[in-house]
Amino acid sequence: MTTLVENNSIFKSFFEKQKLTGPNFIGWYRKLCLVLLIKDKENYLEHPIPAAPVAPPGQQVLPAALAAHAAWVKGQKEVVVLMLLTMDLEIQQNLAHLGAYGMLQELKAMYSKQAEQELLQTVREFHTSKQEEGQSVSSHVLKMKGYIENLERLGQPVGQNLAVSLILVSLNKDFDSFV
Repeated sequence: MTTLVENNSIFKSFFEKQKLTGPNFIGWYRKLCLVLLIKDKENYLEHPIPAAPVAPPGQQVLPAALAAHAAWVKGQKEVVVLMLLTMDLEIQQNLAHLGAYGMLQELKAMYSKQAEQELLQTVREFHTSKQEEGQSVSSHVLKMKGYIENLERLGQPVGQNLAVSLILVSLNKDFDSFV
C-alpha cells in the first residue's frame, strides 16, 4: 500500500489538487479513473468484491481461488483508501463503510443531477458552436472534438459519421463548398 499511495508522485499530486467536495464530482471522477488506469486498478470501481470461494462438501477450495479472492480484496482496499483520502471529511465519513464499487455507485446517485446538467450544457454548446471569424479550422475542430469526448465520457457517445457531419456544419461560410 505504501508504494501505491505514498511513493507515487501521480497519487501525491492527485491528493493535493483534487479533493472531492461534491460540486466537482465529475472532474474528480475523471481524474480518479486516470490514476487508477495508470495502476491497472480501474476494475475495482466497475465490479463489487466477488463472493469468497466456497468449496463443495467434502472438498477444499483451491489455493489459487483463495489467492485470487484475497488479491481482489487487497486491491479494492487500496482503491477505497485512495478514494477516501481524496474526499472532504464530511463525504468521507458518510462513505467510509463502503467498498470501492459501492462507494462509486453512491457518489453517482448523489451527484447524478450534476451529470445531467453537464450533459445538457455540453449538448447545447456543441450544437450552437460555430467557427468564429478568424478562428483557425484546427482550433475549432479541437474544440468540437472536446465536446464529442465530453459527451462520450458522460455516456452519450457520438458516432464518427455524425461527429464529422456536425463539425463540418459548424464551419464558417468559407467552407460551404466542402460541406
